Amino acid sequence: MEHLGLVGLADSGHDGVFAALTGHDASSAADRVLGMVSIPDERLDRLAEMSRSKQVVRATFQLAMLPALSAEAGKGLGSRLLGSLRDCDAILFVVRAGGGHDPEPELRALEEELILADLGSVEARLDKQRRAAKGDASLAAEVGALERAEAALSDGVPLYRSDVGADDRARLEPVFLLTNKPSLVVVNIDVDQLDAADGLAAPFGEDALAVCVELESDPDVVAAAGAERAQLLAELGVPESVVPRLARAALHLLGRRVFLTTGEKESRAWTFRSGATAPECAGVIHSDLQRGFIRAEVIGWEELLEIGSWTAAKELGKLRVEGKDYVVQDGDVLEIRFNV
Repeated sequence: MEHLGLVGLADSGHDGVFAALTGHDASSAADRVLGMVSIPDERLDRLAEMSRSKQVVRATFQLAMLPALSAEAGKGLGSRLLGSLRDCDAILFVVRAGGGHDPEPELRALEEELILADLGSVEARLDKQRRAAKGDASLAAEVGALERAEAALSDGVPLYRSDVGADDRARLEPVFLLTNKPSLVVVNIDVDQLDAADGLAAPFGEDALAVCVELESDPDVVAAAGAERAQLLAELGVPESVVPRLARAALHLLGRRVFLTTGEKESRAWTFRSGATAPECAGVIHSDLQRGFIRAEVIGWEELLEIGSWTAAKELGKLRVEGKDYVVQDGDVLEIRFNV
């Protein structure tokens, strides 16, 4: 299962982000903590209501929270914890804007720690591959990629924000570089900054999110769900929880999307690799469905809700029949036809 690494400086609130997403308090943890994130999904809830489903199963992903890093570069994480972060598929940075904190220097401090680790890995690999390339010309492309990565990292630039191209970054994947992973920034804001949330997140990329971690991680809020959670947050001054958006953004950061199945017995959200075909998605449900795949009956979730039922959509001829080459889209509702 893909998992996301969660990092932040001391007092950044990254442990509160972990609590808001997983429902577990890990504020006193001195080692890596793993948790499962169950993704709130209005599409799934509405389909379950339409189908009068007995059970609702949400999409999930794993979140790995690392202990707080030191603001002093090179003294934040030991090799064991850096290894844990290398095992992650993407990184979620938490920086603080509230309480007079400046989030940009905090992000630089976090990145410096990862840049230093990456630079050591690149230099070691580059020295080895340069020697090997003298007898193997096929290694020239990797050597070039390593040289360009070394130049960027030496200038203090993480690879995800560098001029190192996509082809080079693909060649660097065997080195498991930390700054070669997808990343997302969460800006921890105070209650009195809620009106300026979008502006505070904007400098960190279009996908960055501002979250009032103090309120979103409140134990009463974390323990609540649905309308009760929304009511509690409204009473605390938060018009809408950011946690569902954050969970979806994190899932997309991992390169995952969601398709849906619905019926009286169960409505379920299934995660799949972005760009996967219908047979691959059938295999997410069960290997037999992929092996014996014949076709998929497909409809968008919004259209299905407008029609009112799967049976009615079928009678109206609104279900698309898709074959083995169909690339499944986020929010598709599927029914797989197969024969084993």
